[in-house]
Amino acid sequence: MSRFFSKKYSSLTPYTPGEQPRDQRYIKLNTNESPFPPSSIAQQRAKEELDRLQLYSDPCCTALTAKAAQVLGIEEDEILFSNGSDEVLNFAFMAFCDESHPAIFPDITYGFYKVFARLNGIPYEEIPLKDDFTIAVKDYVNQNKTIFIANPNAPTGICLSLEQIEAIVKSNPNNVVVIDEAYVDFGGESAIPLTKTYDNLLVIQTFSKSRSMAGARLGFAVGCKALIQDLNTIKYSVNPYNVNRMTMAAGLGALEDADYFRANCQKIINNRTWTTEALQELGFTVLPSTANFVFAKNNAIPGKELYLKLKARGILVRHFATPRLTDFVRVTIGSAEQMSAFISRTKEILEEIK
Repeated sequence: MSRFFSKKYSSLTPYTPGEQPRDQRYIKLNTNESPFPPSSIAQQRAKEELDRLQLYSDPCCTALTAKAAQVLGIEEDEILFSNGSDEVLNFAFMAFCDESHPAIFPDITYGFYKVFARLNGIPYEEIPLKDDFTIAVKDYVNQNKTIFIANPNAPTGICLSLEQIEAIVKSNPNNVVVIDEAYVDFGGESAIPLTKTYDNLLVIQTFSKSRSMAGARLGFAVGCKALIQDLNTIKYSVNPYNVNRMTMAAGLGALEDADYFRANCQKIINNRTWTTEALQELGFTVLPSTANFVFAKNNAIPGKELYLKLKARGILVRHFATPRLTDFVRVTIGSAEQMSAFISRTKEILEEIK
């Protein structure tokens, strides 16, 4: 770092994105992207904005907000769109956490929570997952802290029920509970309906996974009007034009193409079931996932070794070096052809090391 870098950030450890190598063509099963292109309606709407890029985007995301409110069954002042869900997650740390309202989240979860806490100088606590990698609901009851929970969790894919989420929200009436639902469309149950009952619940989702728009960067938060007003105060103090014209238009098109969205989600669910069963037949332990990925280990081969051998064969998966996770690999669920190739090469590796 330079000698000019602020001391308040000098000890910051940034988030590590999944690798994006350019040395060869890979089957990319490492960053939880969709194997399917965006909806043709989304693509067409984005193209229509090309001739208007000289103009600022609508800071209110008016048309997109109206359509999303209709789809989600909420009011237009109960949703805020953002530049990916990461941006609105950071807004939530900024808006609802401070010295008097520290953050709390699992020790094994989305890595950006710790980064956002440190970036904003917020005290935080990490609560260990249970031995089976599930969240102990009792650990979050009556905490009186700002709670962040990814549901389904990452990188495990394990989901809490709506009843469990409600128990956490209900027991912390004086603090915001943020439920990060990046993967909820692949088998989880959204907590958005609970925002009608609880004014301390904020639900965050993304278009990156189930709507095939990871490269467009579009996320949103749903909560009561007052919470959304708080987030807007942060947004308009940072970047009013945070969603560009093409992304906004593509998001509207994606919401209009509900059949395509549902069909792709079902394909991922079906491919996840097939992949889980195929891995289990090869001796893997696979955690019960409701996300677009699986988290698996095989006692016959260390996680890092499997990751490296798959990479050498043109398949990228994600390996985490942290102690409780090092035996596992996280595998994004792709197309049927991609998953077949992954299983075939995994089988080759296991036969090779016998």
